[in-house]
Amino acid sequence: MATVGRACLILALAVAAYGIFASIYGARTRRPEWVASGRRSVYAIAALCTGAMGILELAFLRSDFSFATVASHSSTTTPAFYKITAVWSSQEGSLLLWVWLLSLWSSLVLFLTRRRLRQVAPYATAVLLGFAAFFAGLLVFLETPFALLATAPAEGAGLNPLLRHPSMMIHPPMLYSGYTLFAIPFAFAVGALITRQVGAEWIGSIRRFALAAWFFLGVGILLGARWSYAELGWGGYWGWDPVENASLLPWLTGTAFLHSIMIQEKRGMLKISNVSLILATGTLAVMGTFLVRSGILDSIHAFGASTLGVPFVILIGVLIASSIGLVVWRRDALRSEHRLDSLLSREAIFLGNNIVLVAMAFVVFWGTFWPLIAEAITGNRGALGPPWFDRYLVPLSLVLVLLSGIGPVIAWRKATASNVRRNFVVPIGAAVALGALLLALGVGSRPLALMMFVAGAFVVASVGQEFWRGVGARRAMSGDGPLGAVVSLVARNRRRYGGYTVHVGMAVLFVGVAASSAFQQSRDIRMSPGQSTRVGGYDVTYVRPTSRISTTSDGSLEKISFGSVVDVRKDGEKVVTLRPERSFFPSRDVQGLGPVGRFFEGEATSEIGLKAGMRRDVWAAMSPDVEALGPIIQRGDRVFSAAAGKIAPGAEAALLGQALRGLTERYVAAPPPATFRLITSPLVTWIWLGAIIVFGGGIIGLWPAAASSRRRERAAYAARIAQDLGRA
Repeated sequence: MATVGRACLILALAVAAYGIFASIYGARTRRPEWVASGRRSVYAIAALCTGAMGILELAFLRSDFSFATVASHSSTTTPAFYKITAVWSSQEGSLLLWVWLLSLWSSLVLFLTRRRLRQVAPYATAVLLGFAAFFAGLLVFLETPFALLATAPAEGAGLNPLLRHPSMMIHPPMLYSGYTLFAIPFAFAVGALITRQVGAEWIGSIRRFALAAWFFLGVGILLGARWSYAELGWGGYWGWDPVENASLLPWLTGTAFLHSIMIQEKRGMLKISNVSLILATGTLAVMGTFLVRSGILDSIHAFGASTLGVPFVILIGVLIASSIGLVVWRRDALRSEHRLDSLLSREAIFLGNNIVLVAMAFVVFWGTFWPLIAEAITGNRGALGPPWFDRYLVPLSLVLVLLSGIGPVIAWRKATASNVRRNFVVPIGAAVALGALLLALGVGSRPLALMMFVAGAFVVASVGQEFWRGVGARRAMSGDGPLGAVVSLVARNRRRYGGYTVHVGMAVLFVGVAASSAFQQSRDIRMSPGQSTRVGGYDVTYVRPTSRISTTSDGSLEKISFGSVVDVRKDGEKVVTLRPERSFFPSRDVQGLGPVGRFFEGEATSEIGLKAGMRRDVWAAMSPDVEALGPIIQRGDRVFSAAAGKIAPGAEAALLGQALRGLTERYVAAPPPATFRLITSPLVTWIWLGAIIVFGGGIIGLWPAAASSRRRERAAYAARIAQDLGRA
């Protein structure tokens, strides 16, 4: 099977090379049969990569440890649910996932545009095939997922316990879908620049794919934040880690692109901005993939040092140089059809919105790569922590939220005094009222948080006003009830009201971030059973310890967990009982760590205790003092080492199980003190709620329009294309 899988990748590389030639040759000679052949090459690569992915998945599900990647990233004790995810926990498996998703999305867009963009599509096909060839080449020559071991081990190393979380089933595919989907508008932008077809048509063909890329990448980022909050045991959801930042960069520039194309569609403006933003976004998507795999920056998410750094640097260099060259080459064709009429206009607000987003991306980029920049300048690596990022990004976020409330209600071209009064009295009134209320409640001690709350209220009131007016007009015309009017209103203009929904969700999300960051209270304390402490107005008592041994379905030991029962009260009233624990997974190094000691020297994970609420989260993690059990563990190692080979393996395993059970019972009977991290964070739930609203708006925007709406949209595009042809 491994031979078949490797053959699929070799064929995919060969087909990609042929497809590049066929697409370019067909475009240059105007021979449609060659263009069609290049397009079919993408379909063939999708089929080959699907076969390769299926073979690797099957190897993981069967625990075929003759595959080196299966032996190093799975085991017989890994649950089947996580064996599927283990495929992309490896370096080579994640690269295969990347090229597989790219081939699927590329096949879809080329099939949908097979009768359109006849000049642009061949060059876009060549670019997409170039990406496929690059990743297929890595899989064939540097990081093959189908390498075989000379002797298959009886047991694999197992999946990293930190990845045994439901969100890890979805997080990497979502991120990679975002990265690979952004390759599509990148490729079509290149094709449009090469052929000088820089009008509205190419944007109309790829807009939905750009929105899908933004959606999937955003979902991936959110799932990563949730995993961090629930699994890593430090109490946060975003640490400005380089790999986290790498996924945020293309999302920021992609968001700016989605705003910018609306201005080109409406007014024929910002053509240079559009192509520059999407070319930058595609490059940043590749750079994000590079950061995970090169090991050039320290990250808990990275795969570590590898041989992939040089090929990725070359690819990124080619992408940057070719992007700049194409924009400079076609700068005359990219001139705007109209100029900005007024700073009080929707165009100006969108432009300001994009400037803020690009500024945020620059700050994140600079802070992420500062270790390399500092090393190049001074010879020593430095690091910029969360306070540095917050110093610049918090005020930029405030401006961004404020602009997201102005944009939906201000007029195109130029706002009049009456328009401003009509559209901004209610939002400003709501913002001022909330600000006054919060000042009265003492929130003024955190001025930046207060400003974010006020800005969020402004956005919600602004968008709510637009919905109110739209529903009222719809009811007057159709006689529908309130709910029917809302559904009809959104269905008839999904892009507009989907965007409005996204703005509300972002405001809610930022309010949650501001509240949880500014008003979080935490405490690290060492306690014995019966002791109490106070944090954020809550009385927290360590009631008693717990311990358990978890086994797999075949009876093999999976992990040993030491935990606690924690009682949380407020003003004497019980709030919740939390049960945080720390789980220890055994190492395979029996000789070096000992038969008993290996169960406490492998990977460890925190299972947090959490009481989530709309107003406040109460969060707890614990670290048991395993070192206190050291003498007992060492004595057990000596006993079992001395008995090695003298008793039957089955009897030895049974005795070892009894010893471990005795150890866990000893921990409960005479527990050493444990270290707790206790946190109270207001409005954390608003982050997840805001994200759900954001992605709900994204789904509205992605949902296919009704036939009448599509006819209106096609008519608008036809008018725009006619204008472009007239100027040509």
